[in-house]
Amino acid sequence: MEWSAMVYILLTVITVALGLCVDNREYVPDYIRGGRRYLPWSGGGGGNGLWERRCARNRVAMAAIYCLLTGVSACRIAVGNDYWVYRDNFNLIAQDRHVASEFGFNTIVRWIQELFGYDKYVPVFAFFSIVTVWFFVRALRDQGSHFAFSLYLLMTGGYYFNSLNSVRYYLALAMALFSMKYVLRGEYGKFILTILAGAMFHKSILLVVPVYLAARILAAAPLKKWHYAAGTAVLCSLIFGQSLYREIIFFFYPFYRDSAFDNGQLSYANILKCGCVLVLSLLCYRQSLRKEMINRFYFFLNLFGLTVYCCGSFIPEVSRVGYYMIVSQVFLIPALLAGIPGKRLRRLCYVGVIGAFGCYFLLLLRGMYATDIRLLPYLNWIFDDTGAVGAL
Repeated sequence: MEWSAMVYILLTVITVALGLCVDNREYVPDYIRGGRRYLPWSGGGGGNGLWERRCARNRVAMAAIYCLLTGVSACRIAVGNDYWVYRDNFNLIAQDRHVASEFGFNTIVRWIQELFGYDKYVPVFAFFSIVTVWFFVRALRDQGSHFAFSLYLLMTGGYYFNSLNSVRYYLALAMALFSMKYVLRGEYGKFILTILAGAMFHKSILLVVPVYLAARILAAAPLKKWHYAAGTAVLCSLIFGQSLYREIIFFFYPFYRDSAFDNGQLSYANILKCGCVLVLSLLCYRQSLRKEMINRFYFFLNLFGLTVYCCGSFIPEVSRVGYYMIVSQVFLIPALLAGIPGKRLRRLCYVGVIGAFGCYFLLLLRGMYATDIRLLPYLNWIFDDTGAVGAL
């Protein structure tokens, strides 16, 4: 790896260190239960100076994290295997020619081109970076009781860095992560509206509606026989009804048929990740899952993701489908580890998880040089003379 990989490593280290300054353990449970009516983020503690100082420290730390993540993403140039493909599509959109992307994305691209000028693609990338990072950070703020650990998992798990590629999809993924709190609170109208807004940029997000609602139903009540029967039926349909599922997928995404993405490969890394989280969940069932509806919701999403990865290899870009489910691990894993009895065992598990995700991150960095990823080397229009400054 050459020096520019240090940009990603230092970004991870610095933002996680800043995340350690964020203490929202008291805020998250009440916010998920009832939103601002219970505990406004701005501080309510009846004039309590300690509470107000904590809120101020949290705001400053998260603002710094947001600015760093947005800066690295928004200032990139020629980063990602689809960077120039997007640039060409931006120009086609400005020319009112057909582009196979959703109307919300096309409309915003057209507006930005009208504002900054034709072929000014850097502001377009910057806009979507600003919005995507906002949804990621806001989701961590509102749902991550262990903010720094959740941020570490988001970074080392590759979700943030992969958002430098596949702009539309990762905006939708960030919005899906953000929308989970509405499902947990039973505010289904806000949930549906958020998902419909996300579908304006990548319609694959629509699949989270039945998935998240099913996870919420299973999390809220003890499992009964019909739950197991329904689960078995879904599993059998994934095994024996693959042709039907493929026809549905190709109806919405016809260009995926027989493409390089339609390769039937299994994602062994994600299967291993989901399997390890499942084992950890079963070990911590009594302490962290049995009576914790929020954790159970994340648990079922991880279980759904494991099922998709094991039985859904016929789905083109199956990793993206599974990400809508397993991104919840950034909340589930910290909650499970925090409930492990015994200080020594808990520390050992923390070290194991941190080490495992750190190794996974290093493997991701090595793979970022591949021609079908090209997230490294990292270039930006501020320090690198790429000849693209005119695109500003």
